[in-house]
Formats: sequence, structure tokens, C-alpha cells
Amino acid sequence: MRLFVFLLAAPLLAQQYDLVINNGRLIDPASNTDAIRSVGIRGTKIAQVAAHPLEGKTVIDAHGLVVSPGFIDLHSHGQTPENYAFKARDGVTTALEMEVGVWPVPQWYAAREGKALVNFGASSGYLPALMAVMHDSGTLLPRDAAVNRAPTAEEWRETLAHVRQGIEDGALGIGLGIAYTPKVSRAQILDLFRLGSDQKMCLFVHMRNGGPVDPGVIDALQEVIADAAVTGASLHVVHITSMGLRETPLCLQMIAGARKHGLDVTTEAYPYTAGMTDLSSAIFSEGWQDRQGGITYHDLQWAATGERLTPETFALYRKQGGMVAVHSIPEEDARLAVSDPSVMIASDGILNNGKGHPRAAGAYARVLGRYVREDHALTLMEAIRKMSLEPAERLGDSHKGRIEAGADADITVFDAEHVIDRATYENPAQYSEGIPYVIVNGTIVVKDSKIQTGVLPGVGVRYVQRSQ
Repeated sequence: MRLFVFLLAAPLLAQQYDLVINNGRLIDPASNTDAIRSVGIRGTKIAQVAAHPLEGKTVIDAHGLVVSPGFIDLHSHGQTPENYAFKARDGVTTALEMEVGVWPVPQWYAAREGKALVNFGASSGYLPALMAVMHDSGTLLPRDAAVNRAPTAEEWRETLAHVRQGIEDGALGIGLGIAYTPKVSRAQILDLFRLGSDQKMCLFVHMRNGGPVDPGVIDALQEVIADAAVTGASLHVVHITSMGLRETPLCLQMIAGARKHGLDVTTEAYPYTAGMTDLSSAIFSEGWQDRQGGITYHDLQWAATGERLTPETFALYRKQGGMVAVHSIPEEDARLAVSDPSVMIASDGILNNGKGHPRAAGAYARVLGRYVREDHALTLMEAIRKMSLEPAERLGDSHKGRIEAGADADITVFDAEHVIDRATYENPAQYSEGIPYVIVNGTIVVKDSKIQTGVLPGVGVRYVQRSQ
């Protein structure tokens, strides 16, 4: 009888899992695991993590490779199929638009359902809501009406109502691009923090000012920390290095102090020494050189052509609008932020027809290749924690950022000895190398370092999903 049962069960066990990843070096920050393990996936979920090989319909031999939770990019402006492909090749399984955010929220999600290679999601953004209310002609960022004048009391009430509606529609947080609307008052920003506190939503904030000038990054950081303190809202400060510049060490000390005293404050950085934004935005109003740490026109690089700007081309391109790289972040401060245990990794990336910033294509491989393997600025465990578990925890998502039974089957498999970014400022549309497999919701989207066609397993990540 025992022999009969064994023979009957054996073929069933062989088909136990839809997908298996065998014999990889599993690095899972949630459990602090760094060991040879095998992972069994059934449907969209991880079903088992075992110390021995497993059997399934499809088997990946990950011998000599690292198996980690899929990377979560909290700051990904590129929300198109082009950008999703570069994200997948960089190990990102979830790409979120949390800084600027979106409005209206339902239409944004609906436009991507069933069409995405990776998971997607967004905050309810006051910038797009305010631009709609004030009839600003900008696209991603404000360009005229929302830049040049303050909203009326009625316009502000309407904007707040839109942001609140976006939260009710499932947005993942509240997006604040304060620097892009310089006429919005401190009292109005406090209104948004009150809304975030009431709705128990984190605010993802591009601060009002940057750099060492006064007013600059210090008072801007004091503003949002104070708003968090008086309202009890959760705060996430985006791209701390491009705002802090040489004040980055002090900014990190301020955030650490706020956390020590009980405030829910986090931050992020990208592993590059240049930022990027729209040249027509308020960032480049009079005095921009001082606010960016004393840089010159030559430190601006026009994304469309790769050329460095002059006073003449600055004036020309500012009128037409477009993306420009801003070479202003000291390398030592970029390295400090990447290695700081409290700083998450986020790309702030966007590509449009192959033009943009290399961070859109290579941010995560760059951390693993340059800052972990070459510079030893942080360990693999620390890097993976900052790119997966900590972003998931910031979202309150207990199903992502970890490899354990019941977790979403979002997994990145990479070669720690060879992973590296290839994207440059002159040619940003270059895939990262050394990431042969990426799995999204149990479906292989990158196999043998190639994007798989005919698969679109990405789903919209919403607040209601996190609460289940």
C-alpha cells in the first residue's frame, strides 16, 4: 500500500509548480537569508522556498546566480511600454509614479491594464490636478498658469477635492512637486499634509527649494518635516542628492533626527551625479545657477541631442521646453546617499523615443555593479534591501519585496560578478547587462537577457490591494 501511494503521488509532485528557480543564491532581506535555495511558483504567487531542488513545468537553473525580490522603483516617470522594457532589463518588476503622481487616477490605470510588462501604479498628484484646474499648458510638469500665479481659494479647494478623489480611487499616496509651483503657499502645502494624515497616505515630496542658498534645501526640508510633525502624516522625500547637493550629509542627519524622534520620514536617491527635468519648468527661473550649487550653462546637457548648453541655446530651448540633464551632484554625495542604510534607491527616470537620462535604463544595475561590486560602498544584502523590501514597506505592501510563501512572484535573477549598467548621457537607451531572468507575477518577462514577446503580466498596484 505504501509503495502504491508513492507511485501515484510521484508524477503529481513533478507538476507541483508552474515555475521553479533551482539552486540560486537566494538573498532575501525580509528573512535575512543568504543561502542556496530553490523557489517554487504557482500561478502569480511564490508557493515554496526550499533547501533542495524542486520540480515544475518550467525550471530555471540559477546555479551561480543571485535570486532576489524584484526591484521596486518608487519614482519612475516613464510609464510607457518603451520604459517598461528598460525597467525589466534593469531588474525592476514594479515601476511607480509617486512624485508627480497622476490625475484622473482611474483613467491612468485603465490605460495600462493588460498592456504592461511590469507592475505599475501611481500617487494622486496635486500637480496634474492643479494644472487641470488652472488650465496650465504643461504636460508632465506645469509650464505657465500654475507657475506664474497662486491658485485662488476656489481653485485650491477644487484641487484638494481632486486629490482626495484620487485617493478614493485607489492611488498609492499623494504626490507633491512643490518646487514646480512656487506660488503655492506653505499653508496650502500644509493642507495636503493634513489630507495625507486624514487618509493615512504617505506624501511623496519634491521639496520647495534645493542647494546651499538661503532659502535653500535646509529650510525646504524643515518645512516638510515640520508639516509631518504637526499633522502626523508620513513623508517620503524624493531624490535627496539632487536637492541637497553638498548639503546632502546635513539633510541625511536631519532625516535621521526626525526618525529618531518618532516621525515617519524616509528618502531616496539615484546613483548618478546629474539630475534631469524640463528646462521650461520653474526650476530654471532666475537664480537657478545658485540654487543648483553654482553650476553654469555648460553643466546643462540637452537630452534630445546630448549637447552642452550656452546662454543662447538655453534661451532657445527654455522657450520650447524639453528634458535637460543637470550635472550638479558631487560624486562623494551620490556615493554617500547610495550607501546610507536609510536611503532607498529610486530612478526618477523617463525615456522618450530613446532620449532621456541613463537612470531610466540602468539605475539598479549601476548600484549592483559599480557601488556594490566595484566600490564596495555597500553589501549585496544592503543594496537589495534598499531596492526591494524598503520600498515595499514604504508602500505598506506585505506581498512584495520578499521571497517567501504567499508573496507575489516578482523575482530578479542576476549575475553578481557581471551585472552592470550600459546607459550613458549621450546614449541612454542601452539595456543593463548581467540580469538574465526577471519574473513578474509568475511570468518570465526576461529570459536569457532578452525581453519576452507576447507576455504582459504587469498589473496595477492600488491601495485597496495593499489593505487585503
